[in-house]
Amino acid sequence: MFQGSIVALITPFKNGEVDYESLAKLIEFHINNGTDAILVCGTTGESPTLTFEEHEKVIEEAVKIAKGRIKIIAGTGANATHEAIELSTHAQKVGADACLLVVPYYNKPTQEGLYRHFKAVAEEVSIPIILYNIPSRTGVEIAPETIYKLAKEHEHIVGSKESTPNMDRISEIKKLMGENFTILSGDDSLTLPMMALGAKGVIS
Repeated sequence: MFQGSIVALITPFKNGEVDYESLAKLIEFHINNGTDAILVCGTTGESPTLTFEEHEKVIEEAVKIAKGRIKIIAGTGANATHEAIELSTHAQKVGADACLLVVPYYNKPTQEGLYRHFKAVAEEVSIPIILYNIPSRTGVEIAPETIYKLAKEHEHIVGSKESTPNMDRISEIKKLMGENFTILSGDDSLTLPMMALGAKGVIS
């Protein structure tokens, strides 16, 4: 479902406010130039620095602008589980095609904590979920076994974005998950090596 070149969009600002006119221009550019999907409110979109209201509105406006012409993946991850649930349910309500859920950052939860966090979100939405592993930013890595457990219990957990140089990890996820689970590179320089191991594209 999600593969190829997926662009992690910036969140444009003007005079301290989100510039929705520029957001529309960016989305139109990617529609016209063959981008496969767009991620809004990810790392590149500076989601941790957006207010909750800005975060929700950027997702909603992106869906309205796209009008079904390109898939919109909403970055709805948060350090607080209740916030991730609120952002994800809102994204589903306004018509986003999927949610990208980053591993909770700063607190370094255990694998059981990660499992419970993602499980809680998955139980509240039915649109596809892509997990986001970026240990250099979060301080903790979600184990392949935890991904397997979550995806086995929740069919709409369909993939993971991997921002890690650990190719053994990619092989392990592929072995555990099989062909129906989508691995996406989160690092330009590692996209080709990851695709050689079975990844289906890149979010960058």
